Amino acid sequence: MRDYTKQKAMAGPRPVVLSGPSGAGKSTLLKRLMKEYEGVFGFSVSHTTRDPRPGEENGKDYHYVSREVMQEGIANGEFIENAEFSGNMYGTSKASVEDVQAKNLICILDIDMQGVKNIKKTDLNPIYVSIQPPSMDILEKRLRDRQTESDESLQKRLDAARTDMELSKEPGLFDVVIINDDLEEAYGKLKDVLIDEITKVQEANKS
Repeated sequence: MRDYTKQKAMAGPRPVVLSGPSGAGKSTLLKRLMKEYEGVFGFSVSHTTRDPRPGEENGKDYHYVSREVMQEGIANGEFIENAEFSGNMYGTSKASVEDVQAKNLICILDIDMQGVKNIKKTDLNPIYVSIQPPSMDILEKRLRDRQTESDESLQKRLDAARTDMELSKEPGLFDVVIINDDLEEAYGKLKDVLIDEITKVQEANKS
């Protein structure tokens, strides 16, 4: 008997794994992409054990869960990837990606480097894109300008960014590494790598 469920899942648009340090400009590029190609992309909603920030909604920004619930889900193999950052757990469940694919949308996964390596072990077959800052100095300035971090938190982010920048150079880890020095240029490169999938979704939505 043929496994139609798996065949159907693979027939959906390929997800996109977007990685890169905080402050590299992923959010800016994503917002632009979603605006230009409305109705093409969807986000898998990640799980986290951290508390919601002001204005964040459960089920929209994150699924806010207890550590016990999250650990149980991970133990049951329900997560594609998970990581711990600043004392909080974060993860992407298989169900949240399948929900997006089922709507014939390209699922965007905003994932850290540890998560990228975990996804490599699954049969998800996404397009791997790394967004990197031009330099550590520029990244630090961008993060400081946000004024949302304590010094300690900023140092943690910068340390994580250093590791991220080094790992992104590993051959074969990403399909494309985009250095976000010039926003127009970075956006053009991001579009180029996704255009085949975008076109497929647009064609399918027309029919």
